Amino acid sequence: MAQVQTNEKHVVELPPQITVRELAQKLGVDPIQLLKTLINIGELVSINATIDYDTAALVAGEFGIQTRLATEGETKAQAQAEETALPLWRRWLQEEPPEKLRPRPPVVAVLGHVDHGKTTLLDAIRKTNVAAREAGGITQHIGAYQVEYNGQKITFLDTPGHAAFTEMRARGAKGADIVVLVVAADDGVMPQTREAIDHARAAQVPIVVAINKIDKPNARPEVVRRQLAELGLTPDDWGGDTIMVEVSAKQGIGLDELLEAILLVAEQADLKANPEGRTFGTVIEAKREKGRGVVATLLVQNGTLKVRDVVVAGTTYGRIRAMFDHQGRPVKAAGPSTPVSVLGLHDLPQLGTLFYTVKSEKEAQRIVEQRRAEEEAKKQQGARPTVTLEDILRKMEQGEVRALNLVIKVDVEGSIEPIVNSILRIAERTGVEVNILRADVGDITKDDVMLAAAAKGVVIGFNVKPDAAARRTAEAEGVQIRQYRIIYELLDDVEQALRGLLEPEETEVFLGEAEVLAVFPASRFGKVAGCRVRRGVLRRGARVRVIRGEQVLFEGEIASLKRFQEDVKEVKEGYECGVGIKGFKDYKEGDILYCFTVERRS
Repeated sequence: MAQVQTNEKHVVELPPQITVRELAQKLGVDPIQLLKTLINIGELVSINATIDYDTAALVAGEFGIQTRLATEGETKAQAQAEETALPLWRRWLQEEPPEKLRPRPPVVAVLGHVDHGKTTLLDAIRKTNVAAREAGGITQHIGAYQVEYNGQKITFLDTPGHAAFTEMRARGAKGADIVVLVVAADDGVMPQTREAIDHARAAQVPIVVAINKIDKPNARPEVVRRQLAELGLTPDDWGGDTIMVEVSAKQGIGLDELLEAILLVAEQADLKANPEGRTFGTVIEAKREKGRGVVATLLVQNGTLKVRDVVVAGTTYGRIRAMFDHQGRPVKAAGPSTPVSVLGLHDLPQLGTLFYTVKSEKEAQRIVEQRRAEEEAKKQQGARPTVTLEDILRKMEQGEVRALNLVIKVDVEGSIEPIVNSILRIAERTGVEVNILRADVGDITKDDVMLAAAAKGVVIGFNVKPDAAARRTAEAEGVQIRQYRIIYELLDDVEQALRGLLEPEETEVFLGEAEVLAVFPASRFGKVAGCRVRRGVLRRGARVRVIRGEQVLFEGEIASLKRFQEDVKEVKEGYECGVGIKGFKDYKEGDILYCFTVERRS
């Protein structure tokens, strides 16, 4: 193997434990070459696997690179920098006395593509477990439940999928300790499968794969394993670190093996909490019920929640009047990793909100009133300030953020690889850690924005546009969407940003959208479009894109805007108008005119 020529004085410092991906970045070598070298020395690992210092030093030597173990002080400094980026609940957990910590049940989220059997699998596990102990089955659905296997408890989140999982993380809460990824053996990896993997990786949560529907005659579990291996989830029986279990939720096959796999991963994660410590956790769901008021499902993460406790959850609070377990039975107390439904909150809390107990209703009221006043002040000032690429880079320099997280959406499959590879090469040259959370084809969606929000990242679009829901979510969550039509401009912006040289950013602000109803001849422009404004406003002098189907035909300026024969400055939603665009005349009925302005901010 060709070795890298290095300066003998240059020694790479490595921590006691490091992932293969991080090691490649620190050594400045190609991750694929690093994986091949690890395999040559007998280490069959994936790109996300963690290796010890001795193994890392050995493989570095194969590239002619000298290493040394970072000192305890350096490791502590790095840990302190990482700690500043931790969510509040995790910092509270770190404040608990180590001698008081006790093992707690794992919290599991079940994700996967629609129709691959997530709900059927959850029901099969729940019914199998409950049938042995109680006649009549489940008496109440509360959005989460516990099962017991070999004397150990497991908590399952019965959520709508990765969207809810991500919303929890976006609000700084703990979604789950483990993700069970359900993939149908007769269908294989699908778009939502890839999305679920993206969300689990962004949350740094271990994945256990349930290959479902193996009872089907056209089941192909080996094909599923190969597809997942190509996405970086290498099966453990292939020498990887991802446990894959073949199951049939419908026939109850493989459920014991799946529960054993979950407990094995949980044991490796060493999950602990303090049952006697500060009581806090996550809001799983909330609804109003006639005669009962607000019913909230809470997942306790630390401490012990009791009836009569006073709870603060976001901008609501209340004293717990009653508490029920996942089978609807009244309980007086709930310890770590236990889901309960509670009565007593005054208003509906948001999904994923952190809740905690306080000493009195008076204190709770003071906290909530202060939060409501802050929210009202934000509303009056406008939407949440957008966290830009420049902001993130500044926070990285200050140690508040460890890496630049990107969601990349492009117009065609062929654009993904050159853009992603170019960005990773730029990151390597500049020494900045970059994580590609998702790289996919299609317009920018709400799910893309929520993924970026949860990871405090940025969305980059190449020849694609955000849909209406994505725009609203980006504004509400403070996520920056950067759009490009020329690839070198995209890469140039990324490189300049990583080097700290980026000029004040231009932000696109949506104004309105109109549909072309008819086309008329005009002496000045050749043709004008007769339109109806569907949303927002059209404004003379503003920028406009002409969109036909999924394709952007033209981008220019609205040079003429008329209502009947009168020139006007703008036309509002619901009204018809005539539009002339400078340099464009090839309108067709059904075309969409997307109107926007560009604002510069430093």
